[in-house]
Amino acid sequence: MSHLLKKIGLSVAFTLTLSTAVIAESAEGYIANIGIQSNLEGLERVKQILVAPPFLPIHQQKYSGKPRIIEMEMIIEEKEIEVEPGVFVQAMTFDGTNPGPMMVVHEGDYVELTLKNPKTNLLVHNIDFHAATGALGGGALTKVAPGEQVVLRFKADKPGTYVYHCAPGGVMVPYHVVAGMYGAIMILPKDGLKDNKGKSVTYDKAYYVGEQGWYIPKDHEGKYQRYPNSVAAMNDTLKVMRKLTPTHITYNGKKGALIGKGAMKAKVGETVLFIHSQANEDSRIHLIGGHGDLVWPGGSFNNTPTVDRETWSVLGGEAVAAMYTFKQPGIYAYVNHNLIEAIMLGAAAHVSVEGEWNNDLMEQVQPPSKIKN
Repeated sequence: MSHLLKKIGLSVAFTLTLSTAVIAESAEGYIANIGIQSNLEGLERVKQILVAPPFLPIHQQKYSGKPRIIEMEMIIEEKEIEVEPGVFVQAMTFDGTNPGPMMVVHEGDYVELTLKNPKTNLLVHNIDFHAATGALGGGALTKVAPGEQVVLRFKADKPGTYVYHCAPGGVMVPYHVVAGMYGAIMILPKDGLKDNKGKSVTYDKAYYVGEQGWYIPKDHEGKYQRYPNSVAAMNDTLKVMRKLTPTHITYNGKKGALIGKGAMKAKVGETVLFIHSQANEDSRIHLIGGHGDLVWPGGSFNNTPTVDRETWSVLGGEAVAAMYTFKQPGIYAYVNHNLIEAIMLGAAAHVSVEGEWNNDLMEQVQPPSKIKN
């Protein structure tokens, strides 16, 4: 490891910063003063199989039983991603995808995550759940060096949609996040979602869109650079990050990932729940040709949802939920309505909707023709 780092121009002291020194921020302070013990006796254990975004794992929208322990496993993968043809980043990922998988549990459940950092990786990683209480969201209890694994359990006591991300300390926190290492968890109320009048609502489909700002260095000729690993890319990337201006913004890891064959799909009459996250920059979401029938501010299901929104905000470090029932067929553009970021940098997706057109909602009364003098 140190030989590799020397070869790419990093000092032995910096090598320690990337490995042992990061772990030196001990978790003892978080486990030495144990007071209230967990009472997990008799609770059912359920394994949740995580899937790649934009899809969600199999789940119930309502659950009235006793709390359960939801077991999950994620493998950290440092890998190269092609964010657009010919442009590559050395990404850090949960389970190999950007964003990491969506987790779904119910209020009162316990999330029990096994986090694995294979020995083939170079860096220390951890996980900070914005949904969790204490120990830096679990970040202080989950630091794992290459070749290690850790198990974290926390109680899901605040219903809503939340970001999780890697946060190993210091400058490595923003570096890991802008290298793609984040995802989201949804904690559903036991009795399901409610509209602005308190009436129960359900969805036919749900999609998870993770918006990612990438900061990719260029060489002296203005060409995007390519690196052998995330350590080699770090110094140059940090210089680009200081400008606070992403070179690319993607939905689900690649420009156009959710367009064409990858478009999200629905049918006229179906209600779709969209969960949109941004771990670093602010965003503003607009469904062109549609609306946010219900939008939960900040992703909190304890908030009364706002209705009939044209555009809704997603702050950096948030995951926000919005629901819409499609009324017309066709292609809907799902965009960041900073249109510079959507069209020029890549923050756009499509929803392909099947069904019968309703002329009462919209009709071309006269096709284009020459203007008469």
